[in-house]
Amino acid sequence: MAKRVLILATDGFEQSELLEPRKLLEAAGFATTLASPTPGTIRGWDHGDWGKPVKVDKDIDEVEADDFDALLLPGGQMNPDVLRMDDRVIELIEDFDADNKPIAAICHAPWLLIEADIVDGRTVTGWPSIHTDLENAGADVVDQAVAIDGNLITSRKPEDIPAFAQALIDALEEAEEAEDEDEEEEAEDDEIEEL
Repeated sequence: MAKRVLILATDGFEQSELLEPRKLLEAAGFATTLASPTPGTIRGWDHGDWGKPVKVDKDIDEVEADDFDALLLPGGQMNPDVLRMDDRVIELIEDFDADNKPIAAICHAPWLLIEADIVDGRTVTGWPSIHTDLENAGADVVDQAVAIDGNLITSRKPEDIPAFAQALIDALEEAEEAEDEDEEEEAEDDEIEEL
């Protein structure tokens, strides 16, 4: 079964940071679901003005971390600033982290990781204006296209999207390979027991 990626966003997300990684994930064979506290459609921010509306697949209250294999958090300044005030959003991020599932956050989206209290002692990156916020939350902040620390994948800006999306795809493919190996071992163990 295809790995499933949950995307959390609301009005004001950076349009390229949702649409481009989603397209790359789906092209790689992964299923995506966009959840939002805003029903119907949400609008991205695209080069200084409102972008295209994007259909919301599920309400934020209809999704659980258990139903997905990874979490994608697009940036934009408005989107994560609104989402970090939503208790359900923060609870979902905490649940993904507790399950050690990949969490990919770009641009201003690491604000959400701060709110979920999961950056202390971790190496992360983000949009330059949130570096101080990340440092104050205990993170080791680096200035590079992608920072990977355990299950956290962070990037700085739209130009980093190809590397950002590839890092998430790699994490999902590694998880698939590990699951396949576990299933093979279980099948071998079952065969031995039957002998």
